[in-house]
Order: sequence, then structure tokens, then C-alpha cells
Amino acid sequence: MTIISRQLKSGHQPEVAQLKPHYACGSIAAFTNIVVTFPIQKVLFRQQLHGVLAVEAVRQLQRDGLRNLYRGLLPPLLQKSTTVAIMFGLYEDFSRVLLDRAGSSGIPELATRSFAAALAGTAEAVLTPFERVQTLLQDHRHHGRFNNTAHTFRTLLTEYGVRECYRGLVPVLLRNGPSNVLFFGLRGPIKEQLPEATSRAGHMVNDFVCGGLLGAGLGIMFYPLNVVKSRAQSQVGGAFRPCGEVLLTVWRERGGSLAMLFRGAHLNYHRSLLSWGIINATYELLLKVL
Repeated sequence: MTIISRQLKSGHQPEVAQLKPHYACGSIAAFTNIVVTFPIQKVLFRQQLHGVLAVEAVRQLQRDGLRNLYRGLLPPLLQKSTTVAIMFGLYEDFSRVLLDRAGSSGIPELATRSFAAALAGTAEAVLTPFERVQTLLQDHRHHGRFNNTAHTFRTLLTEYGVRECYRGLVPVLLRNGPSNVLFFGLRGPIKEQLPEATSRAGHMVNDFVCGGLLGAGLGIMFYPLNVVKSRAQSQVGGAFRPCGEVLLTVWRERGGSLAMLFRGAHLNYHRSLLSWGIINATYELLLKVL
């Protein structure tokens, strides 16, 4: 008799069914967040790419027109909905498998869960092509060349090959693994420091604050990697430059100023605060409902 059939016979829900909601809840939470915060992300992207002030970035979007405001929405909608589903779902899956195997070996649970978080973050990098296409569609210099998501993918694949879709992969990998480890490692301890919630609304507020603080802090910590990613992915064709070389180029272009390198970080802080607050609160709420 299989494990699942034994669980059904004993009245227990199969583990597969128990784990499914983590993927669905993560996906819906990310979908909600992207629709709400996409215009802020476009302003931030312009700052990362060009090093301009927020006011100038907003003016650029105004000049592009309202019909272009949500241009490039589909890639992050597909990418983020999938990556957040992978982030939460694979973290739970990897944690369960690794904890089962590490139970008798004396490996600390913190180390096991950290490894599970890093694995989930690395797996997310498979979807880097969606970030790549989003970058090209948001960059006004490519408005005349790429029409939409499908056309951009088709152009990259036919003219340059699959490798071109993964331009900027290294900063994505350097960002995803460590940020996942810190997010899942600190989420519980931070929530424990917040006032105890006695209602569903109170739990939502705590989850929002917890996710928002983590997202904002990690957004600042890994901001230079996102600047490097944006610069690398805005290029079409040509040599694949090392991550350090791209960072050095941006550093020189911006006068060797740390403030210029972090231009847009304040907006990223507020966007991440809102985004990860929405994601974490929606995820936890859906997890309880489902």
C-alpha cells in the first residue's frame, strides 16, 4: 500500500495535497502585488538604468504616454507569479525533504532550512528570461524595436539564441539565494517581536509589517546587484561582460559616487516595503483560507 493510500485510509490528508497551497498562495500573492506596484517599478527601473532623479523618471514616463505605462507588465506578471510560487513552494518542499534526511544526523534545523531557502532561490533563476524581456520592454531606447512580450522573446531566440535570454544571470543568482536565506530565516523572529495579534486583521497587519520590513531591508542590501542586472540586461547582442566589470562601468559613469550608485534606492525601499508587505500578508491569509 502506498504512503498516500495509507494516509487516506487513516483519515490524514496526503502530504502532496498539504503542500499544494504554498504554490497557489505564493502565485496569487505575487499577482496582486505586481498589478498594484508596477508603475512604481517602472520609475525605479529608469533610475537604476540612467541614474536620474525620481522626478525626471516620472517625467520620462509622462512623455511616453499613458498607453505605455503598463508596457512590459506581462513578463513580470508571469515571472513574479511563478518565482514567488517557487520561492514559497520549493522552500517548503526542500525543507520537508531535508529535515527528514537530516533528522538523525544532528544537522541544526537553521542550517537545513537555510540550505532549502538557497536552493529555492537558485531554482527561481530559471525564469531569468522574463526579467530580461521586462527590462527590454521598459527601456525606452528599445520601444521601436520590440513590440510586446512574444515579439521580444521571438527576436532574442531567432537572432541571438537561448543564451541571450539569460544575460544578467549572475547578478540574479547572487541576489536570489542569499536574499531567500535571510527572508525565511528572519521572517519568524521579526514577527515574534511584533505585538501579539488577536484577530485576523491583526495577523494581516503583522504579516504586512514583517514582510515589508524584510523586503525593504533586503532591497537596499542587494540594490547594487539589481543595478548591475538592469545595465547588463538592457544590452542586446555583443559580449557577455562579467558582473564586476559592469559594476565598475556604472561606478565610473556615475563619478565614483556611492550616492549615485544607490540612486533610486529610496524609492526601491518604499516599493519593496509595499510589495513584500502585500505578498507576505496575502500569502499568509490565503494559506489560512485554503
